[in-house]
Amino acid sequence: MQPLGDLVMDKVGVIVVAAGAGRRMASADKIFMPLAGKPLLARTLGAFQSCTDIEDIVLVIAEDKLDAAKRLIDDYKLSKVRDVCPGGERRQDSVRAGLQWLTGCQWVMIHDGARPCVSQGIIRDALKAARDSGAAIPAIPVSDTIKVVSADQFVQKTLLRDRLWTVQTPQVFRFDIISEAHSKAKGGVTDDASLVERLGYKVKIFPGSPANIKVTTPDDIAIAEAILKNLER
Repeated sequence: MQPLGDLVMDKVGVIVVAAGAGRRMASADKIFMPLAGKPLLARTLGAFQSCTDIEDIVLVIAEDKLDAAKRLIDDYKLSKVRDVCPGGERRQDSVRAGLQWLTGCQWVMIHDGARPCVSQGIIRDALKAARDSGAAIPAIPVSDTIKVVSADQFVQKTLLRDRLWTVQTPQVFRFDIISEAHSKAKGGVTDDASLVERLGYKVKIFPGSPANIKVTTPDDIAIAEAILKNLER
Protein backbone atom coordinates (compact mmCIF):
# COMPACT_ATOMS: atom_id res chain seq x y z
CA MET A 1 0.00 0.00 0.00
CA GLN A 2 1.14 3.56 -0.68
CA PRO A 3 2.36 5.64 2.29
CA LEU A 4 0.07 8.53 3.23
CA GLY A 5 2.83 11.01 2.44
CA ASP A 6 2.56 10.07 -1.24
CA LEU A 7 -1.12 10.99 -1.52
CA VAL A 8 -2.16 13.76 -3.90
CA MET A 9 -4.89 15.93 -2.40
CA ASP A 10 -8.29 15.08 -3.85
CA LYS A 11 -6.91 12.72 -6.52
CA VAL A 12 -9.52 10.07 -7.37
CA GLY A 13 -8.67 6.55 -8.49
CA VAL A 14 -11.13 3.87 -9.58
CA ILE A 15 -10.91 0.10 -9.18
CA VAL A 16 -13.19 -1.70 -11.63
CA VAL A 17 -13.67 -5.29 -10.46
CA ALA A 18 -14.39 -7.72 -13.30
CA ALA A 19 -12.79 -10.95 -12.13
CA GLY A 20 -15.98 -12.89 -11.37
CA ALA A 21 -16.86 -16.20 -12.95
CA GLY A 22 -20.29 -15.09 -14.25
CA ARG A 23 -21.84 -18.51 -13.62
CA ARG A 24 -25.40 -17.32 -14.29
CA MET A 25 -24.71 -16.19 -17.85
CA ALA A 26 -25.16 -19.61 -19.49
CA SER A 27 -21.42 -20.05 -20.06
CA ALA A 28 -21.13 -16.69 -21.86
CA ASP A 29 -18.39 -14.26 -20.87
CA LYS A 30 -20.61 -11.33 -19.90
CA ILE A 31 -17.77 -8.84 -19.53
CA PHE A 32 -17.04 -8.99 -23.27
CA MET A 33 -20.62 -9.47 -24.48
CA PRO A 34 -21.86 -6.82 -26.95
CA LEU A 35 -24.04 -4.20 -25.31
CA ALA A 36 -25.60 -1.51 -27.51
CA GLY A 37 -22.73 -1.73 -29.98
CA LYS A 38 -19.80 -2.04 -27.56
CA PRO A 39 -18.46 -4.75 -25.23
CA LEU A 40 -20.03 -4.50 -21.78
CA LEU A 41 -16.64 -3.83 -20.17
CA ALA A 42 -15.95 -0.95 -22.57
CA ARG A 43 -19.26 0.60 -21.51
CA THR A 44 -18.34 0.35 -17.82
CA LEU A 45 -14.81 1.69 -18.22
CA GLY A 46 -16.03 4.39 -20.59
CA ALA A 47 -18.29 5.88 -17.92
CA PHE A 48 -15.26 6.61 -15.71
CA GLN A 49 -13.05 7.58 -18.66
CA SER A 50 -15.56 10.35 -19.42
CA CYS A 51 -15.63 11.73 -15.88
CA THR A 52 -13.31 14.72 -15.44
CA ASP A 53 -12.95 14.01 -11.68
CA ILE A 54 -11.34 10.63 -12.34
CA GLU A 55 -7.58 10.45 -12.97
CA ASP A 56 -6.60 6.79 -12.76
CA ILE A 57 -8.44 3.52 -13.34
CA VAL A 58 -7.22 0.05 -12.39
CA LEU A 59 -9.01 -2.90 -13.96
CA VAL A 60 -9.00 -6.18 -12.04
CA ILE A 61 -9.89 -9.16 -14.21
CA ALA A 62 -9.46 -12.94 -14.37
CA GLU A 63 -5.90 -13.89 -15.29
CA ASP A 64 -6.92 -15.68 -18.48
CA LYS A 65 -8.69 -12.49 -19.68
CA LEU A 66 -5.76 -10.10 -19.21
CA ASP A 67 -4.71 -10.00 -22.86
CA ALA A 68 -8.27 -9.57 -24.12
CA ALA A 69 -8.83 -6.73 -21.64
CA LYS A 70 -5.66 -4.93 -22.73
CA ARG A 71 -6.73 -5.16 -26.38
CA LEU A 72 -10.13 -3.73 -25.48
CA ILE A 73 -8.50 -0.82 -23.64
CA ASP A 74 -6.36 -0.04 -26.69
CA ASP A 75 -9.24 -0.44 -29.14
CA TYR A 76 -11.50 1.98 -27.26
CA LYS A 77 -8.70 4.41 -26.28
CA LEU A 78 -9.38 4.13 -22.55
CA SER A 79 -6.32 6.17 -21.60
CA LYS A 80 -7.18 6.52 -17.91
CA VAL A 81 -6.81 2.75 -17.38
CA ARG A 82 -3.26 2.81 -16.03
CA ASP A 83 -3.01 -0.85 -15.04
CA VAL A 84 -4.73 -4.21 -15.56
CA CYS A 85 -4.08 -6.82 -12.90
CA PRO A 86 -5.33 -10.35 -12.16
CA GLY A 87 -8.02 -10.83 -9.55
CA GLY A 88 -8.15 -13.11 -6.54
CA GLU A 89 -10.35 -15.97 -5.44
CA ARG A 90 -12.92 -13.70 -3.76
CA ARG A 91 -14.17 -10.24 -4.70
CA GLN A 92 -12.43 -8.68 -1.72
CA ASP A 93 -9.16 -10.32 -2.80
CA SER A 94 -9.57 -8.67 -6.20
CA VAL A 95 -10.19 -5.26 -4.66
CA ARG A 96 -7.16 -5.62 -2.45
CA ALA A 97 -5.08 -6.51 -5.51
CA GLY A 98 -6.36 -3.38 -7.25
CA LEU A 99 -5.43 -1.19 -4.28
CA GLN A 100 -1.81 -2.23 -4.73
CA TRP A 101 -1.76 -0.58 -8.17
CA LEU A 102 -3.32 2.78 -7.35
CA THR A 103 -0.74 5.55 -7.01
CA GLY A 104 -1.10 8.70 -4.94
CA CYS A 105 -4.90 8.66 -4.64
CA GLN A 106 -6.71 10.28 -1.75
CA TRP A 107 -10.04 8.77 -2.82
CA VAL A 108 -10.79 5.26 -4.05
CA MET A 109 -13.93 4.46 -6.02
CA ILE A 110 -14.75 0.75 -6.32
CA HIS A 111 -17.19 -0.37 -9.01
CA ASP A 112 -18.54 -3.64 -10.35
CA GLY A 113 -17.39 -4.28 -13.91
CA ALA A 114 -20.84 -5.70 -14.66
CA ARG A 115 -22.62 -2.39 -13.92
CA PRO A 116 -22.32 -0.66 -17.33
CA CYS A 117 -25.22 1.76 -16.84
CA VAL A 118 -23.65 3.89 -14.12
CA SER A 119 -24.37 7.54 -14.86
CA GLN A 120 -22.18 10.61 -14.55
CA GLY A 121 -24.65 11.88 -11.95
CA ILE A 122 -24.11 8.87 -9.67
CA ILE A 123 -20.32 9.17 -10.02
CA ARG A 124 -20.45 12.85 -9.05
CA ASP A 125 -22.87 12.19 -6.18
CA ALA A 126 -20.60 9.39 -4.92
CA LEU A 127 -17.61 11.70 -4.73
CA LYS A 128 -19.56 14.49 -3.05
CA ALA A 129 -20.97 12.16 -0.40
CA ALA A 130 -17.57 10.60 0.29
CA ARG A 131 -15.83 13.98 0.59
CA ASP A 132 -18.40 14.92 3.21
CA SER A 133 -18.16 11.69 5.21
CA GLY A 134 -15.04 9.67 4.28
CA ALA A 135 -17.06 6.68 3.06
CA ALA A 136 -20.18 6.60 0.89
CA ILE A 137 -22.26 4.06 -1.03
CA PRO A 138 -25.25 4.36 -3.41
CA ALA A 139 -28.42 2.55 -2.45
CA ILE A 140 -32.13 2.47 -3.20
CA PRO A 141 -34.94 1.74 -0.71
CA VAL A 142 -36.36 -1.76 -0.80
CA SER A 143 -39.87 -1.75 -2.28
CA ASP A 144 -40.73 -5.43 -1.90
CA THR A 145 -41.52 -7.26 1.31
CA ILE A 146 -38.46 -9.12 2.61
CA LYS A 147 -38.78 -12.38 4.53
CA VAL A 148 -36.15 -14.43 6.35
CA VAL A 149 -36.55 -18.07 5.31
CA SER A 150 -35.24 -21.25 6.97
CA ALA A 151 -33.14 -23.88 5.22
CA ASP A 152 -36.28 -25.99 4.73
CA GLN A 153 -38.10 -23.09 3.04
CA PHE A 154 -40.38 -21.90 5.84
CA VAL A 155 -40.77 -18.22 6.69
CA GLN A 156 -39.08 -17.35 9.97
CA LYS A 157 -39.85 -13.63 10.09
CA THR A 158 -40.75 -10.60 8.01
CA LEU A 159 -38.38 -7.64 8.06
CA LEU A 160 -39.52 -4.02 8.32
CA ARG A 161 -38.62 -2.63 4.92
CA ASP A 162 -38.68 1.08 5.88
CA ARG A 163 -35.02 0.79 6.94
CA LEU A 164 -33.83 -1.67 4.28
CA TRP A 165 -31.81 -0.51 1.27
CA THR A 166 -30.38 -2.31 -1.75
CA VAL A 167 -26.72 -1.38 -2.14
CA GLN A 168 -25.00 -0.63 -5.46
CA THR A 169 -21.62 0.57 -6.64
CA PRO A 170 -19.56 2.74 -7.07
CA GLN A 171 -18.60 2.78 -3.42
CA VAL A 172 -16.14 5.54 -2.48
CA PHE A 173 -13.70 5.71 0.42
CA ARG A 174 -10.83 7.77 1.65
CA PHE A 175 -7.72 5.80 0.73
CA ASP A 176 -6.49 5.28 4.29
CA ILE A 177 -9.89 3.99 5.42
CA ILE A 178 -10.33 1.37 2.68
CA SER A 179 -6.66 0.32 2.92
CA GLU A 180 -7.01 -0.28 6.65
CA ALA A 181 -10.29 -2.16 6.11
CA HIS A 182 -8.75 -4.57 3.60
CA SER A 183 -5.54 -5.07 5.58
CA LYS A 184 -7.59 -6.12 8.64
CA ALA A 185 -10.25 -8.11 6.74
CA LYS A 186 -11.31 -11.41 8.28
CA GLY A 187 -13.87 -13.69 6.67
CA GLY A 188 -15.81 -13.09 3.48
CA VAL A 189 -17.99 -10.09 2.65
CA THR A 190 -20.10 -9.13 -0.35
CA ASP A 191 -19.14 -5.46 -0.49
CA ASP A 192 -16.31 -3.19 0.61
CA ALA A 193 -18.48 -1.08 2.89
CA SER A 194 -18.97 -4.11 5.14
CA LEU A 195 -15.23 -4.19 5.85
CA VAL A 196 -15.24 -0.46 6.65
CA GLU A 197 -18.26 -0.84 8.93
CA ARG A 198 -16.48 -3.55 10.93
CA LEU A 199 -13.80 -1.04 11.89
CA GLY A 200 -16.40 1.34 13.30
CA TYR A 201 -16.36 3.92 10.50
CA LYS A 202 -19.66 5.50 9.51
CA VAL A 203 -20.72 4.88 5.91
CA LYS A 204 -22.96 7.46 4.25
CA ILE A 205 -25.83 6.35 2.01
CA PHE A 206 -26.68 8.49 -1.03
CA PRO A 207 -29.41 7.85 -3.62
CA GLY A 208 -28.54 5.26 -6.24
CA SER A 209 -30.66 4.50 -9.28
CA PRO A 210 -32.84 1.58 -10.45
CA ALA A 211 -31.08 2.02 -13.83
CA ASN A 212 -27.69 1.20 -12.29
CA ILE A 213 -28.25 -2.53 -12.69
CA LYS A 214 -25.72 -5.33 -12.37
CA VAL A 215 -25.77 -7.58 -15.43
CA THR A 216 -26.06 -11.07 -14.01
CA THR A 217 -28.33 -13.11 -16.30
CA PRO A 218 -28.88 -13.13 -20.10
CA ASP A 219 -32.16 -11.24 -19.63
CA ASP A 220 -30.24 -8.36 -18.03
CA ILE A 221 -28.47 -7.65 -21.33
CA ALA A 222 -31.70 -6.53 -23.01
CA ILE A 223 -32.62 -4.41 -19.97
CA ALA A 224 -29.19 -2.76 -19.91
CA GLU A 225 -29.38 -1.97 -23.62
CA ALA A 226 -32.71 -0.23 -23.15
CA ILE A 227 -31.31 1.78 -20.22
CA LEU A 228 -28.21 2.83 -22.18
CA LYS A 229 -30.26 3.96 -25.16
CA ASN A 230 -32.35 6.10 -22.85
CA LEU A 231 -29.24 7.60 -21.18
CA GLU A 232 -27.71 8.45 -24.54
CA ARG A 233 -30.72 10.37 -25.86
